[in-house]
Amino acid sequence: MSPVETTLERAASRTLAGHPRGLFYLAFTEAWERFSFYGMMGLLALYMVDQLLLPEHAVHVAGLADLRTGLEAIFGPLSTQAFASQIFGLYTGLVYFTPLFGGLIADRWIGQRNAVVLGAFSMSAGHIAMAFDRSFLIALLLLIVGSGLLKGNIAAQVGGLYPPEDETRRTHGYVLFSTGINVGAIIGPVLCGLLAQFYGWHYGFGIAALFMLIGLATYLHGYRYLPARVERSTHPDRRLSRDDWRIIGALFIVMLITVLQSVSFYQLWNVGPLWTRQQVALDLGGFRIPVPWFQSINSIASVAGVPLLLWIWRRQARKGREPNDLAKIGWGAWLAAASNLMLAAAIIIYDGARINPLWPILYSIGLGISFLYYWPTLLALVSRAAPSGVNATLMGIAYMSLFVSNIVIGWIGGFYERMSPAAFWALHAAIAAAGGLAVTLFGRRLSRVLESA
Repeated sequence: MSPVETTLERAASRTLAGHPRGLFYLAFTEAWERFSFYGMMGLLALYMVDQLLLPEHAVHVAGLADLRTGLEAIFGPLSTQAFASQIFGLYTGLVYFTPLFGGLIADRWIGQRNAVVLGAFSMSAGHIAMAFDRSFLIALLLLIVGSGLLKGNIAAQVGGLYPPEDETRRTHGYVLFSTGINVGAIIGPVLCGLLAQFYGWHYGFGIAALFMLIGLATYLHGYRYLPARVERSTHPDRRLSRDDWRIIGALFIVMLITVLQSVSFYQLWNVGPLWTRQQVALDLGGFRIPVPWFQSINSIASVAGVPLLLWIWRRQARKGREPNDLAKIGWGAWLAAASNLMLAAAIIIYDGARINPLWPILYSIGLGISFLYYWPTLLALVSRAAPSGVNATLMGIAYMSLFVSNIVIGWIGGFYERMSPAAFWALHAAIAAAGGLAVTLFGRRLSRVLESA
């Protein structure tokens, strides 16, 4: 037995609540990391539009003028909101692009555990740099590099805790792992938004840095329960066969389909806060609801929906009717479409008046449930079906689908000022529905290829 297999067997044998103990260290690490990430994300678009990109602040940001010149050479003149949207899309897109390289580095040289530690250090430095206007773009760069080393590798470690044939526990493990993501995504915008509203932007960014450091400490404490490298074969360096390439091709197609619902989902973080501030009735008595709290509602729905969804899937499985992975991804697309369409309908109903907060709350809940259906399922599918030796690399490519989504989000967000709000959100409903239609048309054929893995 190889050292890698011995480590994996030891990690998998230490169980808690029916899952490897390492899963819970990974989930808590991800919760703290997501606290810092989503806490900062909840502030980013508003911070840029309300302060950073104003002339008296923008002149002090290193490299910002050159970035604007480059973007306007491609997209034409940009308003402050459109420029902020492009920066948001580039940042969040690159956050999900760099895991491809993080996966390659981990697979070939340093292993997943070391990559996650280096990534956490880089992200901590990035959050600290966010406290200063001048280092804003440097902060984003550090966060992008750190995320590349951390994201795909920590997700690959979840799959590496389970035997290859244990598909059910692996899928449920990824759902529990995603619960950690959503716990952090709940608390982050709530606390960072509250501190920013009462004490200033940089207090919100500062608390994000603190919790990134706590995430690093959590990971180091559970280090011994985690596989250093994720391998699923005694011959990880073998050449890819023709069947392997067919599986890789099918996984690429599935990832492209999920780009569509990701576009409709993640616009919640870009244009969503600006629209909320402009059109939602935020004053309740003497208290004004912090705008980032609406992003937390999305994550609350994802966390609260986990036990219900697992119960539904177990009940369906006992009757032999649990949807397969492709069908679950399709459900996620249709739920995202319905949520965006509902928001567009509410805007039309209120006809220019400020909208009751109930509507964006329902919109956020619908997107939270759609996330549970499609994203953990995609990660579990890649972990199970990806050929050995390129597992973390393909997990990084799965995150790269979010790179494409967020680049599109930044571009589409630039049209917000030129469209009616109802048309803007209806467009996102149509984009998600296209993903659901693609699963309906191609899901069975893709499933046949992937089930052979």
